[in-house]
Amino acid sequence: MTNSALKPTLDKDLEKVSQLQGATKNLSRTFVAPGLSFLFLLVAMGIASIYFSGTLGTGVVIASAGVGAYLALNIGANDVANNVGPAVGSQALSITGALLIAAIFESAGALIAGGDVVGTISKGIIDPATVSNSGVFVRVMLGALISSALWVNLATWIGAPVSTTHAVVGGVMGAGIAAAGYTSVNWATMGSIAASWVISPVLGGLIAAAFLFFIKTFIIYQKDKIAAARRWVPVLIAIMTGAFTAYLSVKGLKKVVSISLFQASVLGIVAFVTTWFLVRPLIRRQSEGLENRNQSLRKLFRIPLICSAALLSFAHGANDVANAIGPLAAIVHTISAGEVAAKVSIPLWVMTIGAFGISFGLLLFGPKLIRMVGQQITKLNPMRAYCVALSAAITVIVASGLGLPVSSTHIAVGAVFGVGFFREWYTQSSKRRMRYVQLETGRTTYSRRAETHRRPKLVRRSHFMTIVAAWVITVPAAAGLSALIFAGLTALSTGQ
Repeated sequence: MTNSALKPTLDKDLEKVSQLQGATKNLSRTFVAPGLSFLFLLVAMGIASIYFSGTLGTGVVIASAGVGAYLALNIGANDVANNVGPAVGSQALSITGALLIAAIFESAGALIAGGDVVGTISKGIIDPATVSNSGVFVRVMLGALISSALWVNLATWIGAPVSTTHAVVGGVMGAGIAAAGYTSVNWATMGSIAASWVISPVLGGLIAAAFLFFIKTFIIYQKDKIAAARRWVPVLIAIMTGAFTAYLSVKGLKKVVSISLFQASVLGIVAFVTTWFLVRPLIRRQSEGLENRNQSLRKLFRIPLICSAALLSFAHGANDVANAIGPLAAIVHTISAGEVAAKVSIPLWVMTIGAFGISFGLLLFGPKLIRMVGQQITKLNPMRAYCVALSAAITVIVASGLGLPVSSTHIAVGAVFGVGFFREWYTQSSKRRMRYVQLETGRTTYSRRAETHRRPKLVRRSHFMTIVAAWVITVPAAAGLSALIFAGLTALSTGQ
């Protein structure tokens, strides 16, 4: 056989080998993340065996530490995506940069400013007197840990960003009902939490839409866009700085210093004024030489958007980690002290598991939800993403002042929906759009019905329905799962 005859056969063999190598490489990657996650669970359990000072119930604490680490991984994979997703979707940050920023600031927020004391009944859902037996209480908390971790894992798998705090609340409620009946639940508190399912996303969406309307009206659709940006971008950045200063003062620095809402508001105003004076010359210098078009405006929002992603991650780590690992801290205290306490301190090793577990889960599994929030719900650019980040901080401050319970996850995703639905409405209703249609068609009359049929859907309805459904059923689903787990744990302890 000649060399020319052998060449096609050799090329086909080499192509098959190359395809086999590629398939093997892709298959190995699918096992890397689960393998590293399992290794982290073993490390968490090893840390618990070293640092737990008790003698009785050591096995339960070690197992609970593994479940707590599993929950922390799922929080990182799901909850944290809301903080950096808009920045990635607007291309202000790469996925790698977003993962690194979020991992660093989430860990810093948890370790530096994370709550050192947490309510063992998770926001007063269950009456402590009804679960005063330490053995029953430990099973309630363990059931809440396992159920919330499983539910958040399922939500991540189907691509639905959900509230981890709501999952923990549902877990505590379900196990509490299984342990002490329906009368043990504080239904007034549960009602306020249920109200937050509506309040959080609606308020976040309205505030984000309002800022986008402002940007479109006073910057984007102005004849001289650069001059308008020089006037208003410093104001928007100052608003963000003031909002985040107040947000972190109220929600993120509780462990470091106690600040009232009034004091936080004063600090926010000072930050607003200071930032406005400092940023004005910077924006003027940055805008010099830019063309009078929207693409130029996006450059002015990139750095503030990156800063907002970092600050949101820090605040999330400081505010939400303690709620997530609260059941683990409650188990550790109850087993070591032999009594049920209304509030307990969080040991440093427990907080470390929570902080690094969140960062680890984000790095291994976070890209899926980051892309969902930032790219797949609606199209974002730096200006729209900036409205989402700004809304997240302002909504929490407004809700705190009104005494309303809100979810940071629902606020951020609701803001993304708000931006998308506002764009749909604005495209259909604005006089600017009507003039464009008249020019394109040559008609002097405008048919709103025809335009409604032609306009694109700027929010994916399938994602909207999936996410809303996941929000609604998070608490009852986690509750039902927790009740079953509690029953199983009780049967095992009775059998022993």
